[in-house]
Amino acid sequence: MRNVKITVVKKVWHKELSEQYENPIENACDMNLYDTFVYDGNGKPEGLCQSAWESMEQFVLYLASGGEDLFDGWMKNKRSAMISCNDGFRPVSFYIEVIE
Repeated sequence: MRNVKITVVKKVWHKELSEQYENPIENACDMNLYDTFVYDGNGKPEGLCQSAWESMEQFVLYLASGGEDLFDGWMKNKRSAMISCNDGFRPVSFYIEVIE
């Protein structure tokens, strides 16, 4: 099994959607730009948001098990993917890549 590095590469806040639909909350996300985590075959990496993990787990497992080219040429690096968490108000984009 290969290790997979998970890096926060973008955080977005759709303020207009929050103002229209969301109840005010103080701390919506603990992820910071360029935070990194490593999947080593032992489940969700410590410190990674559970919701984000649920959004990317199948892709991480696919790459960790030797899979490549998830979407037929979508990524420059065949052993990587760009995945976002499922938060519609504050989506976080993660670059996941196989590391040796």
